[in-house]
Amino acid sequence: MPVIESEEHKALRAAVSALGNRYGRAYFTRTVDEGVPAAELWADAGKLGYLGVNLPEEYGGGGGGVAELSIVLEELGAAGCPLLLLVVSPAICGTVIARFGTEAQKREWLPGLADGTRSMAFGITEPDAGSNSHRITTTARRDPDTGDWLLTGRKVFVSCVDVADATLIVGRTETVSAKEGRTGNLKPCLFIVPRDTEGFQRRKIDMELSAAENQFELTLDDVRLPADALVGDADAGLLQLFAGLNPERIMTAAFAIGMGRHALAKAVEYARERTVWKAPIGAHQAIAHPLAQAHIELELARLMMQKAAHLYDAGDDVGAGEAANMAKYAAAEACVKAVDQAVHTLGGNGLTREFGLASLVTAARVSRIAPVSREMILNYVSHQTLGLPKSY
Repeated sequence: MPVIESEEHKALRAAVSALGNRYGRAYFTRTVDEGVPAAELWADAGKLGYLGVNLPEEYGGGGGGVAELSIVLEELGAAGCPLLLLVVSPAICGTVIARFGTEAQKREWLPGLADGTRSMAFGITEPDAGSNSHRITTTARRDPDTGDWLLTGRKVFVSCVDVADATLIVGRTETVSAKEGRTGNLKPCLFIVPRDTEGFQRRKIDMELSAAENQFELTLDDVRLPADALVGDADAGLLQLFAGLNPERIMTAAFAIGMGRHALAKAVEYARERTVWKAPIGAHQAIAHPLAQAHIELELARLMMQKAAHLYDAGDDVGAGEAANMAKYAAAEACVKAVDQAVHTLGGNGLTREFGLASLVTAARVSRIAPVSREMILNYVSHQTLGLPKSY
């Protein structure tokens, strides 16, 4: 794995950075307030080919991988425009459809996901099945007369359902035993559910988080889907699911690193200019050293993210799983620290709308919580990597 970026990656980074800075944080926060979050930026990124840089060329994508898509999200975040939909639509849903979808599904969805004219949400978390995916209760059963699928269940904290054309729903095939009824064996299945499908209801969750994307609770009440709504094989199990979850962790790391870089840049600029006692405050080690530490930790997190992306794009799903979890952990911790130190550097100004840092305090916490908590990552590393006994 190269530790120095290629010229192509450097060029992509510079181009996306230029696009992001053309819009900037003020634009981003204004569109959130207006209820039309970053629509122009999303459209421009799609036209320029950035949204689908990871998708196959034969379906309108750039032919790259998660490594390239993570650069796009990181640079947009560093410009103050962290688009969470990038994690969901091209990274999770686009990757799953590209790897496991039928030819018809690829032709229907991938070109639109690549150019930004269509988008897709992803629903996995349930009220009683957060980190424990084995407790997913959304069930899919076949109608013996028509061959249709019938989905019943609930999902929570699903981003962008209001703007997405469809949601990729994680259900489970209904398996039954005489003794238990439902067996508890996890056989996750992935279904494309168009936004206006009958029986597919959504309720907006009232969040205090200031973000471009709304969060929803979904209710599926015998949602009838045609047989071809199933993505991949009903019995493929975890393979298909983690085809989407590993890129999700890698892209969440990019989301966090970009956000941390944006906050740090604001703080460094302020520390260079703000003078209290004869010299700029950045000349004092109490200000300079914490900012230097934040920069180091963001850079280290990026290296792990790049390793995870390299392994995933090379087809090493097992290796990518470990690295993706570590990258997400490292990036989240570095982001929270960078944002906190940035706000602290600016003092009262760090909480004003003018500087745009206060809203990042809650946004940075998202990367610690989602899509998997740092505690679950530590569980994973302790028993999968270190071989320690499981605690659950």
